[in-house]
This record gives sequence, C-alpha cells and structure tokens, in this order.
Amino acid sequence: MNEITLAMRDIAVAALEDIKGKDILSLDTTKLTELFECMIVATGDSNRQVRALANNVAVELKAKGYEIVSTEGEESGEWVLVDAGELVVHVMLPAVRDYYDLEQLWGGQKPTFNPLGKAWSAV
Repeated sequence: MNEITLAMRDIAVAALEDIKGKDILSLDTTKLTELFECMIVATGDSNRQVRALANNVAVELKAKGYEIVSTEGEESGEWVLVDAGELVVHVMLPAVRDYYDLEQLWGGQKPTFNPLGKAWSAV
C-alpha cells in the first residue's frame, strides 16, 4: 500500500473506533485486485450504528481532503459501503457480516461471532 492509502486507512479506523465499531479488520488487497488497495470491514450493533459508523468514516475522510466516490446501503443500514477509491469500507450488522464472510473471500481472518459479547464457559 502507498502512503496515501495508509493514511486513509488510519483515518477510517480511527473514525470507526470513535463510534465504537467492533471487530475492525483491515486487509491489504494490492495483490488481489487493481480496483482498490485496502478494504476495511467492521461491525455495528444496530442499523443506526452501522449508518453512523459509515457516515463518520465518510465525514472524517472528506475533512482530511480525500474524495468519497460513493456510499451505498444507508437506506437499510444492514450493510453500508463507503468507497473512497483506493480504500473501501464495509460496515455491517453481525448476522450480515457472518453470512457474507468477506474476510474469507479476501484472505483475512474471520472474527468469531458471539451475540453475548463474551465467551461462554461452564462454572
């Protein structure tokens, strides 16, 4: 990845962390496609949070002077995509993320989904 993409990635990750995004994963896709260099996948707890996470990414990138090519999925809020050219950000509800499994498709590690938020163990 080039320096511009790395800077964009850092801004996007910080924007996701500000709104309490979960399971944030950054994948270097330079060897997989020429369409973009980096993909970020994150999870939100509700439709409202998914939309807020994606919006915060777009706002922060624009504020730093980067162009947002498009955003998709704000209507339903189950899966919102922010396309910033060299950087693509996917924000999803847990069930949607688990179903589509983008991490596996693009060569990353899949986070374990636990609806209770902590590991279960017998006493």
